Amino acid sequence: MTENDYYIAWGLYAFAALGCLLVWFRLTRWLWRWLREPLRVVGAVALFSPTIVDPAQDKFAPAIAITALDLLFKVAGNAWRAVSDLAMYAAIALALYLLFVLVRWPIERAGRARRAEADAEAQRHAEQSRQKAAEPYAEAAPVDRGGHSVGPRSSITAPRRPSEGGSMRIEPRL
Repeated sequence: MTENDYYIAWGLYAFAALGCLLVWFRLTRWLWRWLREPLRVVGAVALFSPTIVDPAQDKFAPAIAITALDLLFKVAGNAWRAVSDLAMYAAIALALYLLFVLVRWPIERAGRARRAEADAEAQRHAEQSRQKAAEPYAEAAPVDRGGHSVGPRSSITAPRRPSEGGSMRIEPRL
C-alpha cells in the first residue's frame, strides 16, 4: 500500500465513520439527556480512535476495525492492543465529558433560575394587565368626536396639531 492509498483509505473511512456517527446521533436523540450524551461520546470514540498496526512503518488503522477483524479471523496479535487503545481513549473522552458536565451544570442552574424569575415577572405583569382590563373605563376621560376630552374629570383640550409631531389621523381613546 502506497502512502497515497493509505490516506485515501483513511479519508474514505473518516467519511463513512462521520455518516455512522450522524446515524448514531439520530438513533439516540429520543433518550434521556444524561444517557444520550455519554452514549454519543462512546460512539465517537469507537468510530474515531486509531490504533497502531505496524510500529515499524507508523501505520494506523481504526481500533474497532482491527478488533473486529482479529476476532473474526481468530488472530490475537493486535486485538488486545486495539482494545486497550479503545479503553484508554474512552476513559479520556469520558473524563473530558465529565469535566464539561461539571462546568455546564452551574451555568444551567443559573439559567433555569433566571428563566423562572422572568416567568414569574411575566405572570405578575399579565395579572396586572388583566386587572386593568377588568376596569377599562375607570381612568379614561370621555372624548367627543373632535378628539376633545370632555366630562367631569377633565377640562376640554384641543387635539394635537400635525406640527406638534402628531398625525392628521385622530385615534379614539379607550
